[in-house]
Parts: sequence; C-alpha cells; structure tokens
Amino acid sequence: MKNAIISYPRIGANRELKFAIEKYFKKQSTQEELLACAKDLRARHWREIKEAGIDFIPSNDFSFYDTVLDTAVLFNIVASRYRALNLEPLEQYFAQSRGYQGEKGDTTALAMKKWFNTNYHYLVPECDEAELIALSGDKIFKEYLEAKEQGIETKPVLVGIFTLFKLIAFKDESTQKLAQKKLLNAYLELFEKLNDLGVQWLELDEPYLVYDLSEKDLALFDEFYKELLSHKKGLKILLQSYFGDVRDIYAKLLEYNFDGLGLDFIEGKESLNLIKQYGFSKDKILFAGIVNGKNIYANDYAKSLKLIKELQKYAQNIVLNTSCSLLHVPYSTEFETKLEKNYLKLFAFAKQKLKELKDLKEILNSSEENPLFKANQELFTNIPNRFDEKVKARLNSLKKEDFVRKPEFKERIKIQEGVLNLPLLPTTTIGSFPQSADVRSNRLAFKQQKISAQNYTEFNQQKIKECIQIQEEIGLDVLVHGEFERNDMVEYFGENLQGFLFTQNGWVQSYGTRCVKPPVIWGDVSRTKPITLSWSKFAQSLSKKIVKGMLTGPVTILNWSFPREDISLKESTEQIALAIRDEVLDLEKEGIKIIQIDEAALREKLPLRKSDWHSEYLNWAIPAFNLVHSGVKASTQIHTHMCYSEFNDILKDIDALDADVISFEASRSNLELLDTLKAVNFKTQVGPGVYDIHSPRVPSEEEIKTTIEKILAKLPKEQIWINPDCGLKTRGYEEVVLALKNLVAATRKVRNSL
Repeated sequence: MKNAIISYPRIGANRELKFAIEKYFKKQSTQEELLACAKDLRARHWREIKEAGIDFIPSNDFSFYDTVLDTAVLFNIVASRYRALNLEPLEQYFAQSRGYQGEKGDTTALAMKKWFNTNYHYLVPECDEAELIALSGDKIFKEYLEAKEQGIETKPVLVGIFTLFKLIAFKDESTQKLAQKKLLNAYLELFEKLNDLGVQWLELDEPYLVYDLSEKDLALFDEFYKELLSHKKGLKILLQSYFGDVRDIYAKLLEYNFDGLGLDFIEGKESLNLIKQYGFSKDKILFAGIVNGKNIYANDYAKSLKLIKELQKYAQNIVLNTSCSLLHVPYSTEFETKLEKNYLKLFAFAKQKLKELKDLKEILNSSEENPLFKANQELFTNIPNRFDEKVKARLNSLKKEDFVRKPEFKERIKIQEGVLNLPLLPTTTIGSFPQSADVRSNRLAFKQQKISAQNYTEFNQQKIKECIQIQEEIGLDVLVHGEFERNDMVEYFGENLQGFLFTQNGWVQSYGTRCVKPPVIWGDVSRTKPITLSWSKFAQSLSKKIVKGMLTGPVTILNWSFPREDISLKESTEQIALAIRDEVLDLEKEGIKIIQIDEAALREKLPLRKSDWHSEYLNWAIPAFNLVHSGVKASTQIHTHMCYSEFNDILKDIDALDADVISFEASRSNLELLDTLKAVNFKTQVGPGVYDIHSPRVPSEEEIKTTIEKILAKLPKEQIWINPDCGLKTRGYEEVVLALKNLVAATRKVRNSL
C-alpha cells in the first residue's frame, strides 16, 4: 500500500509567496529575488512531503498566480493583445493575470472564474492565434529537475488536455478546430520530452470529467487520449479526477491504457457504486481519494479503513490519496496557539493530512492492531458541545410564509422609486473601500488590546467621515461606509455570531496573491446583539444621500467557511439566515433605506451535475436568502452582489432570490451575461460591473462610457445601476478615486444623452 497527494499549497507556511510577489509588484524587489523565493518554497515543500512519508510527490503544482494560466503559457496560448505589448515572459504572465497599463500599452486582464465548486479562481485562457500553439515553455521540466537535484523523484502534475480545451475561450469555431489539432501535438511533444528526462509518472488532472458529459464531449476525450496514450512509451499516466464522480465515462476509462486512475470518494457520491458495478482493471492502480482536500476536520480512520477494505474487493493495487488538491485547505495547525486543544485535535490542515495518509498506509500495511488507529479514535471523544436548543426551536417554528417577501417585485419597485428618489442609472460601489495599512494596524491593535474600544471606534469613525466625503465629492448617488471595521466579509460576521471558531494562520489562496482565512462553523449559529448597526447609523448621519447597510448573506457565509459535517448544509445555512435576518430588521428599524446582502459565493456549492442542482442545493439555498429579507417593508430596497462565477445557467434561480437590485461581476467576461439576462426576462434591477477592480489599471472615462452604452443596448435603462464589479478593499486610494471619478463622469454623459 502506497500513498500520494494531488498537489500542495504553494503560498508557504506564512504566506511568503504572497508577500514576495506583492513586493515585486511594488518594485521593492528584483525578479531574481522573487524567483529565489519561489525556488526556496518549492524545495521546502518537497522535503516536507517526502519526510512525511508520501510516496507520490507532486511537482509543477507551484504557480506565481494560477496553474491553468501556467498550462496555457506552457503551450503558448497567449492572446495577441498580450503579445503586442512586447514584454519579457514573467511580465507578460502578470499582464495576463492583472492587466497592463504602461508605456508599452494598455489592456485588461484575462477573465477570472471560480474553479469548479471551490473558492479558488482560475484565469480563462484566450486563444485567438491557434496556429501558434506549441510546447514553448519549460516550467514543468525545470521543476522536475529541481526536485531531482534534491534526490526527490516527483510526479509532474498538469491540467489535462480535455479540461484545458474545455476551459479555453476561443476566438471562433475555426480557431477552436485548429487549436484541437495543435494542442494534441503539443501534449505529444510534452510526453516525448518527459520520457527523455526519465520521468516515471505524469498526473493529468481532468476535473471536467465530473460534469454532465455530452456525446460530443466523450468523442473529444476519446480523440485526445487514444492518440496520447498510444505515444506514452515508458511514461506512466495517472488520470486524476476530483470534485465529484465520473459516472458518464467510468466504464469507458477502464478500457483506456492509463496506468493509474484517480477517483474522489469524498465528493464523488457514485464513485464506490461505479467500482462495484463495473469493477476495476487489474492492470491499473486505483488512486483512492479518501482524505478530504477541501475541509479541515480530522479523518476518521475507521471510516476510511472500511472504505479501503471494500475497494480491495475490486482493485488489486490501491494508492491512498487526497480527494483533491490540498491548495483548498490551510497550511498547518502547528501555528494555531490560541485554539483550545479539544477543538484543535479535530482539525487537519495540509501538513496534518500528510500524516493522516502516512498513518493509514502504516495501519493497512501492518498485520496487527496499530496504536495509530486507537489514537485517531480517541480524537473523537470529549468533543465540545455543538448544539443550542433555542436555535433548533426557532428553526422548527418556521412557516412557508417566512420565506416569501410581499408585495411582489413590480409593486415594491414603484414604492421604492417614490421613497428613494434616485436618478436614472444610479451610481454606487459594491461596499468596501481600500484597507490601508493604518486601518489594519488599528484593527490589530484593538484585537491585541493595545488600544481601547473608544480609540478603535473613533479611528474608524474618522475613516468613515473621510470615505463619505470622498464619495460625495466624486458624486456617487448611493454611498457606503467603507467597512473599515471588517477584516473580511465572512470572518467579520462569524466573529460576531455564536457557533464559529477562528484560526490565526488558516490562510487559503483565493486567487493570485489574494488569500482568505475562512472561519470554522463549529456549532449552532445565532446572533446575540447587533453587528453592523452602529456603523451604518453613524455613516448615514453624515450625509443626506442614502448610505447602504452592508451585510453578507447566509449562503456566502456558509460557502466561505469550513462547514460542519455533523448536520446538513441546509440546516446550517438556515441558522445563519435567521441571524442575518435579525440584523436586516434592526437596520430597517433605524432608518437604513437600502440594505445590501452579498451572496458572492452563491454558486460555489452548486453541484457540478445539473440533475442535482435543485434537489441538492438550490431548493434550500434560494429560500435561505429569501428568509433573510422577507420581513422588510416594501419601501426598503434589498440589494445583493455576486462575483466571478458563471451565472448564465442559473439566472432564473437568481431572480428567485427576489432582491430588488443585483450587482454582478461582468467586466472580465465582456458583459456576456447581459444577453442571458435579456433572454430570461430577468426582472430584478441589475448593476453589471463596468470595470475590473482586481486589476491595478484605471479605466478611462471613455472606456466606461462605451461599456455603459453596451449595457444600454441590451437592457432597459430603468433596470440598470452603474458600479465597479467588486469591493475596493484590495486597491489603493489613488486608483480608486480616479476610477470612480471616471465612472461618475461617464455615467453623467450617458445620462444626459438619454
């Protein structure tokens, strides 16, 4: 029995990579220093994985920004607009990641989308010159040899040809057709070079296989892999899937000449049944994903061993594996010094999951009862209480009418128009303003009890005053208070609710240098006092304009936390919904006329198979949001916000959220969403983001004006709001103020022309 991991977190134990890249962006370090930091991190991680007793160690899982982008660059899939800048390779790479604005040109970044059902974001490769596709990069070879120099044999990891092809945005059909042939040739050349280097195993990640696959998809997969596998020579190929099961293609996969097949037994609800029904090939190794790569609770060895023993009836050769990449969990629990041991013993971050794999291997390889098994079972004794009878009683008392807002949208909007008195194409922002160093320092000082609550509050109030003044000077129509009291849109609410636990260093990469620290939902959730009320009231007192109350919705709080595993996601979400509902009603009572309840992560736990969308998710996720706002008056306008996901296929469900205004990320996807909004007769007012805040470039007034005109060509003017595509906390004030001035000026020009 051997073990493996799919890939490992790359940000470093203390987010070293994030800080090194940001330092490089600010021109405070050289490219050589950045490359040295990256090399050191890779070496450290390989040693750590080897010393932990892992047999199949990954390489090429490191990235400066995103592995999908890395794969595209490896095969020279670079849009012509980036080639035209004539930048050196690393600068061209970052131009694709963040956009570019400088002496060599001006262009936006690649579109960014959620990586399947996770909070990780990948960059969508653009292909407009298919004839240039070829194996042109050398990262995968260099990193394999780097590890080899340390005496470590690795299995290079790469996005599989089928998944990569399905994720690329092609210019047109002819480009796509040529790309299919060119990409196949490029992978064939890759196989040849890996063989020349003496690489033993190559892992090809094909998570797209867990979607509903059409006959066309199956034919494309067949065309790619029949050719590739006929040229693999001595190179062993592991086809790795994750985030679900491969029911549409499993039986066929057994016929292909793969040496290993990686299946997810955590999220792959049919994976075991597929093996029972169709068996497993004697000439293949089953890489069994039994250690959860997406959640942080300790593995129950009894359950894992029971599963493995069942699998051994069908598969002769099994490798114990993670269910997916460990990129989606924090680095290590060893840095958590404040959590009580009763809680901490039940958590396993990436480094601890290495130990779990080692333990399970040792237990299975030993002929007698192993003390490691007994030690694991003792973890699950003396667990702190998780239940609150009051919360349970409140859930049980809910009625159907608690999930329905009255009157209907059309009637509400007319009432709100009279009360709010906003101009055509109202301008606003999504919520947060830049979190400068002094804001973070103030929050940290208060957390460490170095300053009083009064000092903390007075500082934030001054920041709010400045924020309101800036917005009034810019001329925005609906203002925000800036959220200076918040570290994170989910963690902040978790800290003010019962039932959550928090880590000190539980950082997880969301995209590029952006890391988040998800709270842990430990027990039943409730609100004991108002959370945002005092800040919203203070902000509103400073202006005659409307200042939005800003909240995070229950589905996003759940999806951006590590959820409980002892109760259903539905029950956990409804608990959170009741807590946020109380906050909404308090804000309304105190005269806040617009309340934004962000559901940025609505799509995140949407099952990847359409047949499961409603039965397993939407049938409770949408009502949970309805529960939050169903008690407000018709005159109170409810906004929500969603970002960096593909919403086209669930727009009818999003409309059923019954909000009054929804702002979407749309700038990086070229406003493609608008056609679908029109096609489904979307009733809710919308604010498609008119510029990308995740890029440092500042859009010109003319650029924004053109974008607004494109929106008006698709949707009625009465339905449209004008806003950036996301919150502004990660940007600097200089670029924010200039961009918002351009936004307001462009809107006024368009407004005057209507």
